[in-house]
Amino acid sequence: MTSDPQQATPGSGSATATNDASDAKTAEKEVVRAYFESTGFDRWNRIYSESAEVNNVQRNIRLGHQKTVDAVLAWLQEEGELDKRGYCDAGCGVGSLSLPLARLGAGSVFASDLSAAMVEEARRRAEEEGLASDRLRFAVSDLESLSGSFDTVICLDVFIHYPQTAAEEMVRHLASLAERQLIVSFAPYTPLLAVLKGIGQLFPGPSKTTRAYQLKEEGIVAAAAGAGFEPVHRSLNQAPFYFSRLVAFKRS
Repeated sequence: MTSDPQQATPGSGSATATNDASDAKTAEKEVVRAYFESTGFDRWNRIYSESAEVNNVQRNIRLGHQKTVDAVLAWLQEEGELDKRGYCDAGCGVGSLSLPLARLGAGSVFASDLSAAMVEEARRRAEEEGLASDRLRFAVSDLESLSGSFDTVICLDVFIHYPQTAAEEMVRHLASLAERQLIVSFAPYTPLLAVLKGIGQLFPGPSKTTRAYQLKEEGIVAAAAGAGFEPVHRSLNQAPFYFSRLVAFKRS
């Protein structure tokens, strides 16, 4: 049976497409959440630690991620007045940025992650170091649900789970929470990296994780500009199997 076009709801096709996109985003988020609550937690907890139980790929990812964290900490220390600023570590993982930031005497750090297992590990590490206090708070939350106001919002190595359009939406959302500064990192899109990624996807195995997205930097910068932020620092941190573009934006 065919429908009467005169009875069709105006814009219903667009609404259906929007709903489909929303459903797809929710489904993918649940895949990521489930991964980091199970095998992903064990794998990444080892990577973001000093454990020797890592292979060469994981060890290089550890080194690359640490370069990104060190670059952020260096920028923040150059600015000074850490004790007067409030920071949001969006997608904190096991606390590889939140904990050293607290050690440096940050005024406050709000650290959140989609994975409850990651948050509990970050909290455990903070307590082990004697860092747990009202100046270092943890919460289980996806990026979309974050709210509040912070001097600086930081989101490191999380956008790999977001395709281009969703990542740009997230930049705008995180920018709305930042009073002064937004710092993000992401896997940059280049033709060479796209080819290497395609080759890697031909060989699924036990180390295969969730879908990984490479992002075009101009889209991320444009999204930040639309929210009133301009780039002031850039770096490309890399190690074998790890490529991360780090950009710090300041409110214009």
